[in-house]
Amino acid sequence: MRACDVGDVIMGRLVAAYGAPQAVKAIRSRTLPPEFVAQEAQQERPPDLTTRLHTWYARLAAANPAADLAAGTGSGARLIIPGDPEWPTQLDQLGPSRPLALWVHGDADLRFSCLKSVSIVGARAATPYGSHTAAEFGVGLGESGWTVVSGGAFGVDGAAHRGALAAGAPTVAVLACGVDVCYPSNHETLFAAIKEQGVVISECPPGVHPTRARFLIRNRLIAALSRGTVVVEAAIRSGALNTATHALSLNRHLGAVPGPITSSMSAGCHKLLRERKAVCITSPEDMIDLVGVMGEDLAPHVRAPAVPRDRLNEPTKKVLDAVPARGGAGPASIAVAAGVTLDAALSALGGLAAAGYIERTPRGWRLRKQTTSYRKAPDTLALQPPPTPEPDPTELPPPPDDLLHAGYEG
Repeated sequence: MRACDVGDVIMGRLVAAYGAPQAVKAIRSRTLPPEFVAQEAQQERPPDLTTRLHTWYARLAAANPAADLAAGTGSGARLIIPGDPEWPTQLDQLGPSRPLALWVHGDADLRFSCLKSVSIVGARAATPYGSHTAAEFGVGLGESGWTVVSGGAFGVDGAAHRGALAAGAPTVAVLACGVDVCYPSNHETLFAAIKEQGVVISECPPGVHPTRARFLIRNRLIAALSRGTVVVEAAIRSGALNTATHALSLNRHLGAVPGPITSSMSAGCHKLLRERKAVCITSPEDMIDLVGVMGEDLAPHVRAPAVPRDRLNEPTKKVLDAVPARGGAGPASIAVAAGVTLDAALSALGGLAAAGYIERTPRGWRLRKQTTSYRKAPDTLALQPPPTPEPDPTELPPPPDDLLHAGYEG
């Protein structure tokens, strides 16, 4: 982990082929196995193994693994490797870019927490709409028994973590620095709460500070740990879209929350939807429906509001549509306009009149006017308006008298 950069696929292939102890032995002897060299030479873009080996050797010579273990343990973190009971096996789908190990700090079990999890990602400079939506998704997913995975950054990430914590659910923060480094520093309280209820993880050794490259590389872990990713807000050039790309490459479900078409922070989400790379997500239930078990995690079917007219049968609806709104019409003309028999029209007219839909006039049947009643002020108020209070110098001046009493003059 000290010898190479995070996500180094060449080191990943070396460890996968020969194991970590043999990889370290090869680096210290500055001699890679001939079979490995021949295999790397067949890559589409053969790497410069000599330069890479010298870099690994220099970094490994300056490393102190015992001090890393002591620092990690001293901060309360633990180191897990592939094959440990807590190791999330879905990370194996990353292939050569699978992390060599993970530092985990928190009371929750990482593997168990990620069995039912959703990644929520978005812009750091989130709008109030994005922060509110992310928090609502965090609460909704948490209350439904789903773990929220995110990056612990400002904006959407932080709001999603807080929503999950508010629901009493575990949440996983994937950092681009060591688990003993608080970045951003203003999230010290948030990370402390996550460690009590969930876990903070990183593939960076203790003391490592974040860089732009590490942020982009860690996004593959956010996408791989969960069943699916939802992008709440993202600009056209955004790290959240990088996470979405990783999710698609891993055949994970991808959702995007639509936003105002005038908001640049939603332009990336709209691009994913327009290119049909993501599913439109408008609620936590939609996301659970997307990533959940077929037949068990279905989102409720959205129905239009029911109105009393919906309970009428078809002949009665036809008769009601044929009744004029003004004037009036006789039963015979209504029957012809509705396309029903006279007996059916007479029967429907009686029922509609009893239900208050229509009324009889000297000229025939017509629709009953729906009046809206307003509470009328007592006459004493019109005759004696309430006294105007003394003006407060800290408040705006009152409106003119003609506007103040306009309601009473009518």
